[in-house]
Amino acid sequence: MPEFGRLLTAMVTPFAADGSLDYDAAKQLALALIDSGSDGLVVAGTTGEAPTLTHDEKLRLVAEVKAAVGGRGTVIAGTGTNNTAESVELTREAARTGVDGVLAVTPYYNKPPQEGLFRHFQAIAEATSLPLILYNLPGRTCINMTDETTIRLSQIENIAGIKESSGDLGQIARIVEGVRDGFRVWSGADEDTLPMLAAGCYGVISVASHLVGRQLRAMIEDHVGGKTDAAARAHRRLLPLIDVLFCVTNPIPLKYALRQLGVPVGEPRLPLCEPDEATGARIMAEVRRHQIDLPVAV
Repeated sequence: MPEFGRLLTAMVTPFAADGSLDYDAAKQLALALIDSGSDGLVVAGTTGEAPTLTHDEKLRLVAEVKAAVGGRGTVIAGTGTNNTAESVELTREAARTGVDGVLAVTPYYNKPPQEGLFRHFQAIAEATSLPLILYNLPGRTCINMTDETTIRLSQIENIAGIKESSGDLGQIARIVEGVRDGFRVWSGADEDTLPMLAAGCYGVISVASHLVGRQLRAMIEDHVGGKTDAAARAHRRLLPLIDVLFCVTNPIPLKYALRQLGVPVGEPRLPLCEPDEATGARIMAEVRRHQIDLPVAV
């Protein structure tokens, strides 16, 4: 099983002024993220506004990003939907683009039982030889995948790990304790990264790493290297930034901040929209308090 890295960025999807997907800007952003601390990228995920991307847009986006990044970092394609057959087909097609792995979220809206979740992910895993990362995001999907189900899924050979965004540190600790050796658990929420590392998790699939990738990387390395006081200080220092990046629905604040910094990512696609003036001012007041690791002229 390949090592994807401890710091992965859940990359935004850049759009042009006419609302079309800006593939050139996506490739430039991908390289800038690798240069500013990320080990790899998750493309066409939640932060990438996957629900508004067409099937063909997703496939071209992951192919072009992987071609741009090459061997400098890992590229993981978001291929999960609430339709198992569609997720299987998208996973098969994504595999042909040369990506290093796929990520699939728990099916939203359907509210399946735990056995349904198990069979859904089992079907996706069986459709590819690529490593699969599970994604538990109850805040958006209205369903929590229990530790028992995750532990059971971890026995499937090419299920490489999970992006855990439940915020339930007890559940997360039970996952770490119960999964097979080599199964990775990444934080799916920036504010939980350090507590989850302390519980034995591996890293983070981050939103804030667009702006402070090197600082998050240093925090992780400090914790892993036993410099826990330094890691804790970094965690506390970055929490206000992380908080403001989620003051309204992700990726609205992040995209606003990137545009204000001169990074060409465009506005979100409807039904997401620009923050109001007061929220925009709040976002940038906090962003400007921090050192920004991403080059502002991507």
